[in-house]
Amino acid sequence: MSQYESIKKELRYHPRRWLITGVAGFIGSNLLESLLKLDQTVVGLDNFVTGKRENLSEVKNTVSEEQWNRFKLIEDDIQSARACYNACIDVQYVLHQAALGSVSRSIENPKDSNDNNITGTLNLMVAAINTNVKRFVYASSSSVYGDHPGLPKIETDIGRPLSPYAVTKYVNELYAEQFAGHYRLESIGLRYFNVFGPRQDPEGPYAAVIPKWISAIIKGKKVFINGTGETSRDFCFIENVVQINLLAATEMNPGSVNQVYNVAVNARTDLNQLFEMLLSRLAMGNESLKNIKPCYRAFRAGDVLHSQADISKAVRLLGYSPTHSIEQGLDESLAWYKKNLG
Repeated sequence: MSQYESIKKELRYHPRRWLITGVAGFIGSNLLESLLKLDQTVVGLDNFVTGKRENLSEVKNTVSEEQWNRFKLIEDDIQSARACYNACIDVQYVLHQAALGSVSRSIENPKDSNDNNITGTLNLMVAAINTNVKRFVYASSSSVYGDHPGLPKIETDIGRPLSPYAVTKYVNELYAEQFAGHYRLESIGLRYFNVFGPRQDPEGPYAAVIPKWISAIIKGKKVFINGTGETSRDFCFIENVVQINLLAATEMNPGSVNQVYNVAVNARTDLNQLFEMLLSRLAMGNESLKNIKPCYRAFRAGDVLHSQADISKAVRLLGYSPTHSIEQGLDESLAWYKKNLG
């Protein structure tokens, strides 16, 4: 039995109380669904700036009425210290996903990124201390590696940040280190690498590449590739992210706590390859899509050329074992998008 399966079995026998910030978002709602299916009690905090009520409705439809009744939603903002305190009361584990994402958005409006991602996270850490939260698990980002050229990325080797967003995520890690030392707050940071999966929003100027391209191909719109298409990423399916959040929250070894971990699959897929993978799958049900060609345009400011994660630390210290490759993740994602995008 894997560490993950063992933890899920334990949680079913001994339910806990969790807080998920950004609960109506893509990652937050998937965490909520998984925890409710394990009969956990969950508090969710969201201001619905980027989160969607439809995500919560979908979760409600996938769990039993009894499980759904274990969920309490607080509609408020992590920029409110009072809201953070109220949300943390009687909570054992915090899964902090709320943030204002996107490199390009942070370049356009660095203050909003700072207020949400730094001030909001600081408010939550203070609240976690004052309410005796057992473990604080927070979403960091592969963007903290900045201009460091090494591949695959190792947690100890980072460069200079290339965007305000990257700065905010690195500051979160620095604060977590300080709170561990001064206030004994147990925390684990998770550096996400290009997470994708069902419920990821395909619309808007800051949409991630996979849902954006799926939507464009299905709707017959142009698919734009920034740069030559040789830019590569370590795409990580949402189920892998759910797994490591639960492992991080419940890890008992003190030496594994107050650390940061890469969250990915240790693989690289360039954008040209990604386009072909999506097109070949979508064209199986629609022959007219086979001749679609992408449109190339200028490389986007703040982006890195290549990204790939060394996940050996998470494997060794948390028992992380990714269950989905990019191919498996795309198959599951496309089924959801075909249903929900028509």
